[in-house]
Order: sequence, then C-alpha cells, then structure tokens
Amino acid sequence: MNGKQKMRHVLDILADMFPDAHCELIHSNPFELTIAVLLSAQCTDETVNKVTVNLFQKYKSPADYLAVPLEELEGDIRRIGLFRSKASNIQKLCRIVIDKYDGDVPNTHEGLVELPGVGRKTANVVMSNAFGVPAIAVDTHVDRVSKRLGFAKQDDNVLEVEHKLMKLVPREEWTLTHHRLIFFGRYHCKAQNPQCAVCPLIELCKEGKKRMKVTEKTKAKLKTKLT
Repeated sequence: MNGKQKMRHVLDILADMFPDAHCELIHSNPFELTIAVLLSAQCTDETVNKVTVNLFQKYKSPADYLAVPLEELEGDIRRIGLFRSKASNIQKLCRIVIDKYDGDVPNTHEGLVELPGVGRKTANVVMSNAFGVPAIAVDTHVDRVSKRLGFAKQDDNVLEVEHKLMKLVPREEWTLTHHRLIFFGRYHCKAQNPQCAVCPLIELCKEGKKRMKVTEKTKAKLKTKLT
C-alpha cells in the first residue's frame, strides 16, 4: 500500500471503532471553546470540563473576565495546570477580543493565533469545531498515533505531523479524522499500556509488534519457569 492507501485503510478502521468521535470539551459558542482549549494545554479534557461547568456560568462574555481581579480568575481555574499563566492569558485575550474584534472571537486562523495563549493547535480546534473550517489539530494523542502508525517520523515536530496528515487525509475528512485519532489515542492506543493485543491496526505499528514480541517472550519464559 502507498501512503494514501494505508491512510484510507486506517480511516476506515477508525470509523468503525469510533463512529461518534467528537470534541469532548463542553462549550456552547466559539468564545467558550477558545477558553476551554486554552485551558486544556497540559491538562485533560475531563478536568477542564469540571472547571468550565461553573466558569461558563460565572463568565458569559470577554467583559466578564475583565471585570474581576486576576487573582479571582486564578482562583476559579486553580484546578487547572499552569492556572496563573492561563488566567493572565485569558484576560489579555479578552481585552484584544473586545478592542479589536468587537467582543467576538476572530473567525480566521491568523486572528486566532495572535491571541495570547492561543497556538496553532488551539486555532485549528476552534476553526474546525466552531466555524466549520476543515483542520487537523495535532495534540499529544494525534502526534503519538501518527508516529506509531508510521505516518510521521519520531523526530517530526507537530507542524510537520500536521502537514503530513493533511497530504494523506482528504480535506473534507480532516476534522473528523482529528477527532477519531484523538479517541484512538485516548481510549485505545494509550501512551502507557496501549491495547496492542486487540488492536486492528497492529500490523501497521512497528512499536506495537515489538511490544507484542516482548510480551510473548515474557510469557514463554514464565511458562518455562512454571514447568
């Protein structure tokens, strides 16, 4: 199989495994999604959702975040990693959104990445989920799975991984592929203890096949000792 044929095979398998893959950050508008993705850096979506359930009740607009002292906002997101820098970025972001975009989150990639705390990944997530523009956001799960399946090299940075995936995945499937790769990495091909023994993509994964060989050798040694 060439690269695109291999990717097509993977996409079809992932579609069967995770037909309902979606963005798990709870939000009701582009602004809330931007805040949620900003908070999710080095933090799980589950933890973010536990914080934003109250945060989004208290803060409805950019002006609301600027109406409280920074220390109060820090307290509201204290359960999130790097909460101090994230609180500062949220207030700076809200000031720009009000002054430059009349209170609305910009609907362009260029506008989003100019906001404090918003990098390329966050911008891709917002563009694809809030504004319906196809994009592949490379988070830790997408990066790991792409490298394990051989679509990217181990030393590729996230931008290189993104560009390689964009070439292999049909544009109309970018957003859904992003979600399915995340689900695959989060619930199946985990960083620790991936489910290699029951993985339908094991033949494409050098790391997985190596892991399974080690497992078989360990079992054989154990069997020998027991007998």
